[in-house]
Parts: sequence; structure tokens; C-alpha cells
Amino acid sequence: QVQLVESGGGLVQAGGSLRPSCAASNGIFTFNPMGWYRQAPGKQRELVAAVTSGITNYADSVKGRFTISRDNGKNTVYLQMNSLKPEDTAVYYCYADRRANRYWGQGTQVTVSS
Repeated sequence: QVQLVESGGGLVQAGGSLRPSCAASNGIFTFNPMGWYRQAPGKQRELVAAVTSGITNYADSVKGRFTISRDNGKNTVYLQMNSLKPEDTAVYYCYADRRANRYWGQGTQVTVSS
């Protein structure tokens, strides 16, 4: 059974940084793609960033501020978030695809105060 465990969310002031991480229970080298969604209150879940065969993609709203990376040796994917804005406030979920299955983390809250 695949498990994705997130950590590293929290409360930060606007302009600050956070780096949530997502640890997989087994080899993440078998997952492709991996990425992060977020969901703010009253809004639909949106794709923030993904890495597919080494190629990264970002939502326009986070380009230049967020960076996704993966460390296969640690079975972990990261989302470096810089220059955070109040509108980045949301629950962030990592996901990982293996064959026809998509796995989700439990979510980590990110709150950006103005």
C-alpha cells in the first residue's frame, strides 16, 4: 500500500518562505508524475506544480516563486515556496501516479498572513 505523508506547512507572513515535503512509503522513482495541488476554502482544487520525467510545470500564479523537486534517494518530493502571498493560503496536497493509479497525501495547511 502506497502512503504519501506531507509535512512542512504552517503560518508565515507575506513575503516569507515555506518548504512542504511529501515522503512516499516506497520508491518514488516508480511514480511519474508527482506534484502538488492546493485547495482554498470555497474554491476548487488546482494544480500548483508537477514534475514529469524530469520536466517541471507550474501554475501561472506561482511561476518564478515556487520550485518543485524530488529526491529519489529519500523518497521525497518538495515544494519550495518563496515570496508567499495571502492568496497562496490553502491546503496543499501532494500526489503521485503509478500506472493507472493516483495516490494522495493527507494535505498540509499553508496560511499566509498579510
